[in-house]
Amino acid sequence: MTDLRREFEQAAEDIQRLATRPDNDTLLKLYALYKQGSEGDLRRTQPGFFDFVGTAKHEAWAQLSGMPEEEAMRRYIALVHQLLS
Repeated sequence: MTDLRREFEQAAEDIQRLATRPDNDTLLKLYALYKQGSEGDLRRTQPGFFDFVGTAKHEAWAQLSGMPEEEAMRRYIALVHQLLS
């Protein structure tokens, strides 16, 4: 396991310690960066029209299409560190 992967997984654990819940835009950014960093480009179909949360997550992840997984991991780690400080 690479150092970047370890740091990424540690950040995923650390984010659970936040004292307050981030706003929805930040949560979507965290979700999209995590998914891009752990799975790569989105390969799922868009959720149904009335699945508002699923659609928002899908769109946030789709916007990162083409971003290398390593870059997404770095951005995720940076955002988690920013939120924890």
